[in-house]
Amino acid sequence: MLREFRLPDVGEGLTEAEIVRWHVTPGDSVKINQTIVEIETAKAVVELPCPYEGTVSALMADEGQTVDVGAPIISVRTGDGEGPADAGREALADDLVPDVKDGAEPKKEKRQPVLVGYGVKTSATRRRPRKPAPPAPAPSTPVSAAPASSAPVSAARTSTAPAAPAPAAYTPPAPAATPPASPSAPANGHAASARVQVLAKPPVRKLARDLGVDLTALTGTGPQGSITRADVEAAVAAPAPATSVAAGAREEYIPVRGVRKATAQAMVASAFSAPHVTEWLQVDVTETMEAVRRLRTLPEFAEVKVSPLLLVAKALITAVKRHPMANASWTGEEIVVKHYVNLGIAAATDRGLIVPNIKDADAMSLPGLARALGELTERARAGKCQPAELTGGTITITNVGVFGVDAGTPILNPGEVAILAIGQIRDMPWVVDGQLAVRKVTTLALSFDHRVVDGELGSYVLRDVGAMLEDPLRMLAWS
Repeated sequence: MLREFRLPDVGEGLTEAEIVRWHVTPGDSVKINQTIVEIETAKAVVELPCPYEGTVSALMADEGQTVDVGAPIISVRTGDGEGPADAGREALADDLVPDVKDGAEPKKEKRQPVLVGYGVKTSATRRRPRKPAPPAPAPSTPVSAAPASSAPVSAARTSTAPAAPAPAAYTPPAPAATPPASPSAPANGHAASARVQVLAKPPVRKLARDLGVDLTALTGTGPQGSITRADVEAAVAAPAPATSVAAGAREEYIPVRGVRKATAQAMVASAFSAPHVTEWLQVDVTETMEAVRRLRTLPEFAEVKVSPLLLVAKALITAVKRHPMANASWTGEEIVVKHYVNLGIAAATDRGLIVPNIKDADAMSLPGLARALGELTERARAGKCQPAELTGGTITITNVGVFGVDAGTPILNPGEVAILAIGQIRDMPWVVDGQLAVRKVTTLALSFDHRVVDGELGSYVLRDVGAMLEDPLRMLAWS
């Protein structure tokens, strides 16, 4: 029996992913839960396991290709009939959203089983019943029926469609309408071009918008002249030789996609939706550096990395427990105060900036927090963070000091109301007991959402963090 494995939603409502690397080739034998492919979503690189046992028949997506959730990516030939290894796994071979015939009630969705390595979240919405084609054109397959080579459209995908009304992307033009313009059609003004009706599904429109392709300049090869994903990709591939980077080239063009694209969108949304305020504080951290040195000699920390970031994290956790409003979120209708701390750590990776978080960091011992920080940082740099680690954060730390920078104005991680930046720790002249001395000094910068955190509260949080780093014993007294 030939079974198709369709790209699942790996748990965060994502609509597409890029095939990074295949671990199998046609003809290979595979077992259930064997890793077969690495995909990059807008959040992380995820390894997908195989839901079937058998022989790989075909790889249905190339490395580097972006695939919609629900599109088939691999077919596996299993034993005849349904054996114990296949029972209960048919849901992953079906569409994520079932087809609905004209005038019929939607069938009950099948629950997708969870495989080792990632979770599955089934959308609660259902595909809208297909409308019958208008009687005027010759009887043929409705435009909404996707060709065999195109990926099915998931319900979640429609939420990212362009502003144009969705029916216009599926309804065939009236008999008298002008067919879509070809690249050679003469342009006689903006008014004329505005009347051209482009047939393309929302995922195709989004792809074209992301790649900068003008749909009106394409000739569709899909049903009734509709433009397919292949048409858009062909338009992008055509001029590739002219834009390739040659030796001594003055410009290079890098596609914005995956983690970098998602980060850019999130930062723009945060910067222009939350009123940011940033406060600064220079702190003498000589005692903190001495505490770090002593912790490294203790047997509890023998197998973990101890850095100043550990004590900064502990200080911030303690400060927000003293001032809970700094560990909250703004919904527009209410303020949600979190009585737990999911501590985000901003990490620069080859794929862009990501902010994984340590769940319930406030409940951890200091050795446990040190271990969690080390493991999280290692996974982030390797691109192996799970989707669950990239959501649900309550407050974030960004360490710009590792780049030799004194300070910065950090942008809030979406959904949070405060973020702390740490600058480099360096020797500076400092007055101690009326005498000038050389001390270890850093600069802290706290950005906060002024809708939730006012200047007084922000100052208290920053002051408390600074006080604990000047004298680490305060962490014990205030915890």
